[in-house]
Amino acid sequence: MSVTTDIVATYRGPGRVVRRLLDMGPREDRALAFVMAFCVVGFIAQLPSLARRAHIEGLELNMLMGGALLGSVFILPLFFYLLAWLSQLVARVFGGRGNGYGARLALFWALLASAPLVLLNGLVAGFIGPGPEQTLAGMLWVAIFTWFWLSGLRQSQKAIK
Repeated sequence: MSVTTDIVATYRGPGRVVRRLLDMGPREDRALAFVMAFCVVGFIAQLPSLARRAHIEGLELNMLMGGALLGSVFILPLFFYLLAWLSQLVARVFGGRGNGYGARLALFWALLASAPLVLLNGLVAGFIGPGPEQTLAGMLWVAIFTWFWLSGLRQSQKAIK
């Protein structure tokens, strides 16, 4: 299936999609592509709020975008690899039998599948600004991401593949 079809299917059953991705065999390039795609989408999602901030505060937009690019595309993937490793350790403590690749895939897929809500949050931040609407959009993303991640992590810890 295509990535967009899998993203839509994840909203109906995140565990099934992660199981299918795991059954395709361990492919670290696929996991890296998922996390990098999310990080690029996350950078794009920041652009409306950066433009708003530059306009309101009289800052240089290019400098703001450069900092966001560095953080989103170069530093954030390293953080996500660390988070996946920690989630694997925690899963082991609770009896998980999966491997590190499964933990990485579960986290990275949850991030990519929830990316449409990151874009929504970015649009709300850029066009409406801080307030209850932005808080609601952010909380919606966190809830959906957590659901996807925990469902995928549960699938990845069932057995070593």
